Amino acid sequence: MTKKRKAIIVLVVLLVALIAFIGGQAYAKYVSEVRGNGIAEVATWSFKVNGQNEQVEKINLASTCNNETLVNNKIAPGTTGSFNIIVDATDSEVGINYNITFTEEENKPSNLKFFYNEQEYSSIKDLEEDLSGTIDANDEKGKSRTLNIKWEWLYETGETEEEIKANDLIDTKDGTNIENYTFDVIVTGTQVQPHA
Repeated sequence: MTKKRKAIIVLVVLLVALIAFIGGQAYAKYVSEVRGNGIAEVATWSFKVNGQNEQVEKINLASTCNNETLVNNKIAPGTTGSFNIIVDATDSEVGINYNITFTEEENKPSNLKFFYNEQEYSSIKDLEEDLSGTIDANDEKGKSRTLNIKWEWLYETGETEEEIKANDLIDTKDGTNIENYTFDVIVTGTQVQPHA
């Protein structure tokens, strides 16, 4: 390659570099940057059960008994009562699914029954599905639910005289062998997934 040819190639490369530099400077003059801030307020979460943030409560049926039917501060055949589970999402800005479970049930008298919304249940565990529900973020009914659960240990149960005698024996056996009937209530609140 001749010197003249090398000089032309070097000159062309320098010229291309110079044009790229000048052109880049010209474009840079028209580039602008606009900045802003992003902000999002976080929705408040508040979930209380019977006025507390705790989720487990021990319920003693004798303390919920109607005074007229109470026998020496103890339940017995012929006693009735009720208790409330109050689920409160008043200060929450999101919807809440609440789930109620009963655990640690011990020493239930055989003929003791529970009632919720005028439906009868043989076991406290049977109530779980019917008690659980949802409080929407913009619920028009209010953001608190009072679930009233009634219980009753009938004085005599059965249709026929033989059934009544058999159930009396069961009640007597339960009264002899059972000292305390207790269970735990666990109420769990979970945020409702927002819809798009």
